[in-house]
Amino acid sequence: MSTQTVPSAGRPPVSAPRRSTSPVPRGQRFSVRPGPVLGSGPLPKIVALLVLLAATVLWLLPLAWGLVTSFKSETDAATPDDGWIPAHGFTLGAYRKILDQGNLPLWALNSLLITLVVTALTVAVSALAAYGFSRTLFRGRKALLGLTLASIMVPPQILIVPLFREMITAHLADTYWAVILPQVVAPAMVFILKRFFDGVPRELEEAARIDGAGSLRVFWSIILPLSRPILAAVAIFVFITTWNNFLWPFISTSDPNLMTLPVGLSTVKDSYGLQYAQSAAAAMLASLPLVIVFMIFQRQIVKSVATTGLGGQ
Repeated sequence: MSTQTVPSAGRPPVSAPRRSTSPVPRGQRFSVRPGPVLGSGPLPKIVALLVLLAATVLWLLPLAWGLVTSFKSETDAATPDDGWIPAHGFTLGAYRKILDQGNLPLWALNSLLITLVVTALTVAVSALAAYGFSRTLFRGRKALLGLTLASIMVPPQILIVPLFREMITAHLADTYWAVILPQVVAPAMVFILKRFFDGVPRELEEAARIDGAGSLRVFWSIILPLSRPILAAVAIFVFITTWNNFLWPFISTSDPNLMTLPVGLSTVKDSYGLQYAQSAAAAMLASLPLVIVFMIFQRQIVKSVATTGLGGQ
């Protein structure tokens, strides 16, 4: 039985209230937000702070011990019961011996030159390869991409002998190019850049192509400006890896004038065997440029890792 509204005399008809059909603002559609992971209140924050503080101390403790050891004498550094404060006081003897026995400025200059060239070439080559895999369709693309990703699992030590024979055949042994060229190939960086390029909207490229831009123009004017965070992150990772690389520069060069800083510091030895203070001083000198770079570009490093998903995503 249906009910109808009958208008009474002298009264307007009563209609049912209408339901609002206005759209709900996007920011108010989902008002449920996840709660804090560690719970509410000051206690979880204090516990998290204490855990982070303990992890920081554990991470910095070996660095602090190496720094203190580098300022000890060899007698105090070799004493098993010697603590943080040496019995004979702090000294710069280990640093003086390293600076006197080696050619530190030349090795540092070689490391800086090789690292900058490798970083620039690696970023350029990896960006071009990643853009080709991300935007270009060609026969064998999936197979070539799979081969590139599979090469990430190949240990670099396996390629030492073939690369060294290749450098000898090309008459590049004991040259800067022998150290630089094998380090330019970085399949992991290609994969990271490709994943980023896949997320760039294709509508931007289509609009540029309608205006008459070619592939190189699109890559230079559209893709690269949008990829500055990921390019900065890749450049930082390549810079650190190349600066710390010891094995390949050690094998590919025998000329002392071409040695990098890690290789040159390893040749500074004493006739009395292992010298703990000198080893610690050499490690401090080798890591000093990276510490300076991190202090200068700290914000850029953190921003690059956070915005590109390389911090564990």
